[in-house]
Amino acid sequence: MLSFSNPDTAEALAGLLADAAAAKRTVSIAGLNTKRSLGGPVVPADVGVSSRGLKRVLQYEPRDLTIGVEAGMPFAELQRVLAANGQMVPLEGPWSEEGTVGGLIASNISGSRRRLYGTARDLVIGMQFATMEGKLVDSGGMVVKNVAGLDMAKVLIGSFGTLAAITRVNFKLVPIPAVSRTVLLSFDDLASASAAASGALRNVVTPIAMDLLNPLFGTTHGLKGYTLALLFGGNEAVIERSLKIAETMGKVRSLSADEEIKFWSFVRNATPTHMDKFAEGAVVRVAAPLSEVKDALASAEHPAMAHAGNGIVRQWFTRPDAASKWLTAAAAKGWKGVMESAGEGAKSSLELWPASGGDFAIMKQIKHMFDPEGLLNSGRLYGRI
Repeated sequence: MLSFSNPDTAEALAGLLADAAAAKRTVSIAGLNTKRSLGGPVVPADVGVSSRGLKRVLQYEPRDLTIGVEAGMPFAELQRVLAANGQMVPLEGPWSEEGTVGGLIASNISGSRRRLYGTARDLVIGMQFATMEGKLVDSGGMVVKNVAGLDMAKVLIGSFGTLAAITRVNFKLVPIPAVSRTVLLSFDDLASASAAASGALRNVVTPIAMDLLNPLFGTTHGLKGYTLALLFGGNEAVIERSLKIAETMGKVRSLSADEEIKFWSFVRNATPTHMDKFAEGAVVRVAAPLSEVKDALASAEHPAMAHAGNGIVRQWFTRPDAASKWLTAAAAKGWKGVMESAGEGAKSSLELWPASGGDFAIMKQIKHMFDPEGLLNSGRLYGRI
């Protein structure tokens, strides 16, 4: 990398991209560089650009449940600002405590609460981004029902900075539940645990989060057997009703407030913790139909966990060869999967995204439209774009 810049305005960032494009210099753009193990390899570039200087709250309307912030604002700081008014952006996931808003959106980070609240595509109502032509483009707005141009913003979500540099993100906000409670249900076998998860989905009172941990994953937190974790939120009456329903599903352990914080932190930080511990480690994420989540977990020979309400299953590996084997087997079963995280040294030799799907040709066309010379964050979208 020949030069590095940390602009403090969106206009300055756009100008840097335009200058790089004019000189045909490759560009690496990031926030705080916390998610290097995610996606494809970080290829050395001629120019490095960070969004960390863009960290202001631009517009906040608590009564309208909307906020607009610059992309370099730390996500944890955004949550602190919102918590003062009993509000949140429920996108906590791996590295959300350390990363920026823009990095979170560019890598499409979400966590256990996506079962109820959805992902970034459900919570982002507008965006501004800088193109390689040096233009600042506004998409969407600050009104929750405003859909004009929103698809352009959605394209950038999960693009790993390969299309443009996000400079501003507008969110619709969610009230923090007045009361929350987490219960853990233990089971000796996967069939019983899966049946309980299916039952939880059918109940009138549904949980905010519903994760199913296999024994190898749970044992790192002192749990035995298969564990179904349910997070409930609402008023006291809702919580009381939820707990009574949970007690009909199996052996229940209700967590204290401190235990609840520690448990969900453990789940949220599983991938960062794993990648810090195993330099050659890898994490595979697959998306299976709800009816096949049990099969996906049954095929796991390493620590694994499912977001049992939406079919996302992850498995944590100490070596990439075993991860590749499971990813290939998952693709053969029709499950969509990626090598979500891996050591930097191994990525160049791994097939990170073996079955990219029929819309990949359109994705390449969009990349050419935004960045025809292929200068921006080359290869970061799982080595494909």
